[in-house]
Amino acid sequence: MNAQEKGGTYKRKIDKTQIPVCNILSVDIAAVNMDWLLEFTEKHIRALSGDYLCVSNVHTTVTAYEDEEYRAVQNGGVMAIPDGGPLSAVGRRRGCAQMERITGPDYMARILEISAEKGYRHYFYGSTQKTLDKLRQRLVKDYPGIQIVGMFSPPFRPMTEEEDLAFVEKVNEGKPDFLWVALGAPKQEKWMAAHQGAVCGLMVGVGAGFDYFAGNIKRAPRWMQRLNLEWLYRLMQEPGRLFKRYWHTNLKFIWEAVLKGK
Repeated sequence: MNAQEKGGTYKRKIDKTQIPVCNILSVDIAAVNMDWLLEFTEKHIRALSGDYLCVSNVHTTVTAYEDEEYRAVQNGGVMAIPDGGPLSAVGRRRGCAQMERITGPDYMARILEISAEKGYRHYFYGSTQKTLDKLRQRLVKDYPGIQIVGMFSPPFRPMTEEEDLAFVEKVNEGKPDFLWVALGAPKQEKWMAAHQGAVCGLMVGVGAGFDYFAGNIKRAPRWMQRLNLEWLYRLMQEPGRLFKRYWHTNLKFIWEAVLKGK
């Protein structure tokens, strides 16, 4: 029995039809902006417990287009927000005038900023113990009053069923409002889908977010972010790992989504 089976069949408490979407390459990308998302989160935070939010970009969207199982994962959460600038640009061209880029780190930062006031509780899952230690130090310093109810660096191997269930129990003891997941795509989205309904808190996959907040990686300058060039900045930082990915997914996105309108 896996964590999802233990938690039972998940019954969403949110009506997804109230979330505007733009279907891009068969993925329902939320056609929203940051203010809308923050208001939605604050209004429904209790009902969102156990659900997950995908932070989607060109890479994850093209991967979902090519992989039916992963597409179901992307569409199976409460929503997939447009982290990638090209997604929001395509959305606006298709009539979603309010659709704006919402990066995982930016959303995480805005939530952290209001956490003390709202009493939000946070659990952090992923990355290395060294990064988590640095992350805790930075968050406590930068966000006074933050409630961190747990951090866990998973082993670099699949956890056993017993280990996974023990972890779920540990998370739920802390009763987090947010469970931030940093495993990288597509692993983090698949992990969240497998634990939908089993854990407390809204799961949000933030990729390299822990590294940004811990100070391990610098984000692109604001001017590059505004011009949707953050991918280029990351490519310059990690060319060996990211070049092949960007070459394939970016070209396919341009061909299928931009030129063919899928």
